[in-house]
Amino acid sequence: MGMTGSKSWKNLKFEEPAIYRIRVQGHMDDRWSDRLGAMVITRAFTADKQPMTILTGHLEDQGALSGVMNALYNMHMSVFSVELLDER
Repeated sequence: MGMTGSKSWKNLKFEEPAIYRIRVQGHMDDRWSDRLGAMVITRAFTADKQPMTILTGHLEDQGALSGVMNALYNMHMSVFSVELLDER
């Protein structure tokens, strides 16, 4: 369920853990998982057959999410989307 789902996200706090899904352009090798907060790496394709990687995983807080986003930036990966799947 994304931010537009029926669940209210108003109680999400910066310092709380959550599960995220991040989609980036291109395919990434599994060896990058450790650098990306141990997120699960799944290679897929967009609707128009372009390679994309889907990163899914539990992050301890939004600071950890920021660390993953910074790592993707430093790797020159273009981000398609970041989705909050579930609060934990």
